[in-house]
Amino acid sequence: MMSQRRGIHLDQSELLCKKGCGFYGNTGWQGLCSKCWREENQREKQKQIQEDWALAERLQREEEEAYASRHQKAQSQPITPFSKFEERKTKEKYSKVNTVTKFFTPSSKTPPKKDAAPFDTQSSPSPSSSTTRHSSVDSDQATREFIDFLKPLKPGREIFKQCRAFTESMVYKRDMGADELSECVQDFYQNLSERLQTQFRGSSDHVESIMDEVEKYMMTRLYKEVFCPETTDDEKKDLAIQKRIRSLHWVTIEMLCVPVDEEIPVVSDSVVKAITDVIEMDSKRVPKDKLGCITRCSKHIFNAIKVSKKEAASADDFLPTLIYIVLKANPPRLQSNIQYITRFSNPSRLMTGEDGYYFTNLCCAVAFIEKLDGQSLNLSSEEFELYMSGQASPHWPQATGASSCSSGSAALNQVHKRLDLLTGLGERQERVMEKARQLESDLIDWTDEVEQKRRDIRKERDVRGCGGCACRKVRVNVKRQGCFPVNTLLMLVALLAQKNRHNITD
Repeated sequence: MMSQRRGIHLDQSELLCKKGCGFYGNTGWQGLCSKCWREENQREKQKQIQEDWALAERLQREEEEAYASRHQKAQSQPITPFSKFEERKTKEKYSKVNTVTKFFTPSSKTPPKKDAAPFDTQSSPSPSSSTTRHSSVDSDQATREFIDFLKPLKPGREIFKQCRAFTESMVYKRDMGADELSECVQDFYQNLSERLQTQFRGSSDHVESIMDEVEKYMMTRLYKEVFCPETTDDEKKDLAIQKRIRSLHWVTIEMLCVPVDEEIPVVSDSVVKAITDVIEMDSKRVPKDKLGCITRCSKHIFNAIKVSKKEAASADDFLPTLIYIVLKANPPRLQSNIQYITRFSNPSRLMTGEDGYYFTNLCCAVAFIEKLDGQSLNLSSEEFELYMSGQASPHWPQATGASSCSSGSAALNQVHKRLDLLTGLGERQERVMEKARQLESDLIDWTDEVEQKRRDIRKERDVRGCGGCACRKVRVNVKRQGCFPVNTLLMLVALLAQKNRHNITD
């Protein structure tokens, strides 16, 4: 290893939005907060719309000019009877097509459906009953809890009706991209939050609690449609980061400069709880619950650092330890969960507060793991490549002197002896099993042979009509014949087992 240890350092200003608004940024939003990212995205889209509109106008003018020139040429040429016939057939064809299309197209004059009763949990039918009726236990429970929460509120019925209508409309948008789905949900959050702020003036905490319940209800019902959608490469990213973490299994606490002593029982318990919480994140459906797992994991990390150092943990201590926990846990669908939280969480929760701070650190930890190199781990590039390829491991003994070399050689020799012994035992066990299978086969064949002899003797007795004494004599002989091979087989098995025990002992 290198003599100078750099460690992992992240300035707290790097966690904030690059626009300088003071909110936490996100790597998924190019270092911007959700508010600045939406504004930037809207400007880009508006610019693209203007460019597309200008292009459409130019193409339309060119088409009109081309049509006018073709029309002038057509007027200058005489119209033949055959061309008139073709024109008439074309008109008849298009008129029939339009008639059939109008017949099967629903009329725009169809009266609208009457509003359902307030807090009616029955949803309208949709193309796929398995995904739009939301008959799962979690969805039904979330609906009941949402209704119970809204009942005491004056605008509760209107809130529920809007949320239910929006959730049902999202089912028909499953073919949209993930960014478009996220924009629809975030627009709904923003519009509903603004209306609630107008109704509950001076009560931002109350509005925040309502928005939490709105998010819980909507995301529980939409989870299957919006988590890791097929239109994204989230699954591919999950496999890539999982493979990357597996290839870094050799990274030690010392390489990351993690100030945690796992020999202390309390610290070891906190590390285990942190790993459990970050793994549990994948089992949650609501973004708030996923963020809660990240927050609990982070608090266990701070507790482990505090106990190890016997002083309060700093931000420079937290990030390396979080990276170490992620490497130890290798959470399932890590990128999908991060993208899901980024796209569909209440934006105010990611911009401020401890949830936003810990989530931003988790995104930084994942980005660090993806770009990890030897310099980050205080290793030379040669050592890093050896460890990554599996040709060497930091856990293997290294020759640092005569004593370490001799002790390392003794340990390796002992390991090799044990491996050879295990290999020999495995081969012996395989031979014993093979002979046992052969004995079993021979026993089955002998049984069939005895049974066949018994049938033959019985047939011969029936043909001859022998007396009872002869029959009894035949039965006795058959029984005696059956005893000899069975005893022989048992003796063979006992001798074989005793021989193998002597070989193993030797």
